[in-house]
Amino acid sequence: MPPWGAALALLLAALALLGLLVQRRRRSGRRAVGARTLYGTRGQGLDEEVDGGGPADQFSDGREPLPGGCRLICKPSALAQCLLRALRRSAALEPGPRSWLYGPHLQTLCHFVLPVGPGPELAREYLQLADDGLVALDWVVGPCARGRRVTNAGGLPAVLLVIPNAWGRLTRNVLGLCLLALERGYYPVIFHRRGHHGCPLVSPRLQPFGDPSDLKEAVTYIRFRHPAAPLFAVSEGSGSALLLSYLGECGSSSYMTGAACISPVLRCREWFEAGLPWPYERGFLLHQKIVLSRYATALDDTVDVNRLFRSRSLREFEETLFCHTKSFPISWDTYWDRNDPLRDVDEAAVPVLCICSADDPVCGPPDHTLPTELFHSNPYFFLLLSRHGGHCGFLRPEPLPAWSHEVILENFRTLTEFFRTEERIKALSRRRASFLGGRRRWGTLQKREVSPPSGLEGVFSWKRSYTR
Repeated sequence: MPPWGAALALLLAALALLGLLVQRRRRSGRRAVGARTLYGTRGQGLDEEVDGGGPADQFSDGREPLPGGCRLICKPSALAQCLLRALRRSAALEPGPRSWLYGPHLQTLCHFVLPVGPGPELAREYLQLADDGLVALDWVVGPCARGRRVTNAGGLPAVLLVIPNAWGRLTRNVLGLCLLALERGYYPVIFHRRGHHGCPLVSPRLQPFGDPSDLKEAVTYIRFRHPAAPLFAVSEGSGSALLLSYLGECGSSSYMTGAACISPVLRCREWFEAGLPWPYERGFLLHQKIVLSRYATALDDTVDVNRLFRSRSLREFEETLFCHTKSFPISWDTYWDRNDPLRDVDEAAVPVLCICSADDPVCGPPDHTLPTELFHSNPYFFLLLSRHGGHCGFLRPEPLPAWSHEVILENFRTLTEFFRTEERIKALSRRRASFLGGRRRWGTLQKREVSPPSGLEGVFSWKRSYTR
């Protein structure tokens, strides 16, 4: 570990000790509040609802109880019913024995601070963009486990695009997800922004928080290399702003079958303005300054470098880097009008599963940081809310992977089966329409509509929208 990494580890380790003391004092109060606000409905506790809930195919109030103290928040639909059934059968959500990893700060610190250890074998490609900038794609090529499972019936492995957090740190969980996906038959590839994780900054331009232009070019290149393979995407933490911005801007032209976000930051502007708990704020800010310090000379022509490295908060750092530029300064309001990840959320046409924790110390309380109305009203967005897990943690005792990884890959398999069934139903309807058309005159056929098979329209009521 480099010297700055050791300093960051010591800084965040102090947070763990402080968090444990605070957690012991507030544990009873937090549980009571959580039970009233998130997990209790109509005066009943979560355990009571799990034991006495209704059928798996019926939705009560859009907040469906699941094993392990989790809850699925979504708009009722045929796809939601299919996902709910899969989650209730999932072994990943089964509660395990309570361990020392249960605390939210320890879950978060183990994820961000501990060394990554031996990771997968990566083959790096540099992609030159339209403005001559560079982004990096790390293709996971090994180790190849025996008996790899194929993820689709066509025999081609599905491509899994992984987007790390916005700070550019490649964490243990990201590498663990890549290894698990490789074992399950996916072809994982990690997207690195300009200047992140060894990617050279060849032009004095960095990627704003929610600007998906670089990601669009990377997805186009991936589709060129694997034109027939299904494409899924997973983002981690603050990196979810990039994925959600991409899905909103591209709509039905995103080329993706499904997406998932682990501990996403959804209300980004409020998150920057409110600030993080000071150890996390200082740790992430220190990491940002260390990464950009090697490009100080190149950035001096575009931003006030002295002011940038004197920043005392993430908001001040972000505002100095992207708003107070020397060539084209903009206001803080204008910046978020262009970079808010939910600015085009109504245009998204891909199912997105967001996995969040009620004890997330980085994002904050879900009552204030999660737009639950989005999940209640938009049929493409699903929120899996757990009681414990920290920020991007969701860890289990070694050597088991994080349970969020298992749930994400199970969700992608459920989506694949659902869409395959949907296509079979549509093909059956087309064949029936063609058969009836052969027995009628053309004039009569123009005046009548061919009804779908009886009973199938009600079951498969979820439909994909094509917005662009």
